[in-house]
Amino acid sequence: MNVELLFDPLFLWPCLTGMVFALLLPLCGAYLRLRGEWLAALSYAQMAAAGGLGAMALGWPLALGGPAAAFLAAGVKNVFEEAAESVRGAAYAMLLLAGWGVAVLLAANLPLAERLGHALSDGQLYFTDQGHFFAALGALAVALPALAGLSRPLLLSHFYPDFYRARGRSARRLHLAFDLLVAGVLALATTGIGVMAAFALVFIPPLAAAPWAGSWRRALVLGGGLGVFAHLLAFALALVLDQPYGPVLALLLVALGAGSALLAQGHSRIAK
Repeated sequence: MNVELLFDPLFLWPCLTGMVFALLLPLCGAYLRLRGEWLAALSYAQMAAAGGLGAMALGWPLALGGPAAAFLAAGVKNVFEEAAESVRGAAYAMLLLAGWGVAVLLAANLPLAERLGHALSDGQLYFTDQGHFFAALGALAVALPALAGLSRPLLLSHFYPDFYRARGRSARRLHLAFDLLVAGVLALATTGIGVMAAFALVFIPPLAAAPWAGSWRRALVLGGGLGVFAHLLAFALALVLDQPYGPVLALLLVALGAGSALLAQGHSRIAK
């Protein structure tokens, strides 16, 4: 164990960068879970990884390729907005597989791409710097007001879908705006914490918070708090034990989600 690493200034910016995403991704994930579209988050992240590798192959900036591919995935998803649930689920799965296939082939056939592919998949949080932190902070500054503005219409379109139809309007533009926002956040998060760690933060904190929240607003606060707590604990454990951050975070979140479910089940039995 190397406890001194916890106080090394070298790891300050990675810790802060991860903290921003640990707060923001569960907020996005709450709306994705509400709409039953959590698998879309994984497809966005995987497509962003493929886009980053594709940009490198073409000599373009990595920061452009990832978001471009994620935005493309969001556009494809929106095409199936009004399709049956099984069709939408199949579209998410195909986007995920397409992104994974392209990323693996590029990593296998391009010089230096294999290392970048592993970094995008597993995360490179320890190597992020002040620039990454300010990019994450910029995403937070854009996403929080955007989510605040979209929240009420998203909840309205989910719980009262006939509201827009009765007025001769469609919720597709609303959903597309939200999808593009989530795709952009996930594309940026993928370059820092990796595909699976980003997906874990989108999926598990809202899931763990749901049984204890009592209201939508409290669910958002609790989900964000659980994400930040899991990040700080995973970051400290990974440094002290000399382990990669992404898998440690994912396993901690799995334990957190399972513990929340078991406690909620026990509480429900006692209440009965």
